[in-house]
Amino acid sequence: MSKSENQVAHRCGYVAIIGRPNVGKSTLLNHILGIKLSITSRKPQTTRHQILGIKTDENVQTVYVDTPGLHQRRSSAINKYMNRSAASVMSDVDVILFVIQAMEWTDEDDAVLQRLEPMTCPVILVVNKIDQVSDKETLLPFIDNISSKFKFQDVIPAAAVKSLNLDKVEQAVAALLPENEAFYPDDQLTNRSMRFLSAEIIREKLVRELGQELPYTSTVSIDKYEDGEDIIRIHATIFVESKGQKTIIIGRKGDRLKSIGTKSRKDIEAMAGNKVYLNLWVKVREGWSNDEQALRGLGYGEE
Repeated sequence: MSKSENQVAHRCGYVAIIGRPNVGKSTLLNHILGIKLSITSRKPQTTRHQILGIKTDENVQTVYVDTPGLHQRRSSAINKYMNRSAASVMSDVDVILFVIQAMEWTDEDDAVLQRLEPMTCPVILVVNKIDQVSDKETLLPFIDNISSKFKFQDVIPAAAVKSLNLDKVEQAVAALLPENEAFYPDDQLTNRSMRFLSAEIIREKLVRELGQELPYTSTVSIDKYEDGEDIIRIHATIFVESKGQKTIIIGRKGDRLKSIGTKSRKDIEAMAGNKVYLNLWVKVREGWSNDEQALRGLGYGEE
């Protein structure tokens, strides 16, 4: 029996958010969802894992896949892992959002574009951070120039941090999704556990607290996660690669580690809706970021 004229087909599908580091992919996802799911900072390559963000409306369920930034930088094991993680998504989705920064086009953007060439799914170009462009007259020629590089399904200027034009992004995506029943329950927001999200929150505070002082060679492992009725108890370890890095994170009389712990605990409590006891340790594990086996042991498996 055919659908009546008043019935609207339900659409559901996967959408990859890709681009070079630090163009605002995670901010875009967070503002579309209306919650903070992916961690963010001004430091490139903050995102290290694929994270699903699920947006369910009346007739559309969109499953966004936030990915690490595709880059051409150091060839350490963790950088190779992040590139593999991002690239593996593209051939397995219904729509791709290619995010770039307004008025900035780099060799890394070119490299991402080359990866898009063999893709058969529609690609939407999102020109992010237009709010940072002081001379708006330069924006249209820039967009025209980038648009000529590839056959984009749509080109949308946006400012994710201000939610500007994100409704247009969502509408463009929805129109391209296949007819499907919902893949996930209406109230599910991600495929990730609170254990994983807690580690990501701690890592975000670590990056934000130390800024340029902290190299990329730090990560967070949850040793114990106990979800009690009245309180969640979390024991976590921050791994670094040298004693000097450990000293930086701990800070004078432990002040920095305490600050990281306090800020992390508040965000975890807000996300979990429960009180949290958080115990943080810092340990040295030399060479972990360039050791495939160590990476797997710290949760950097194939996704």
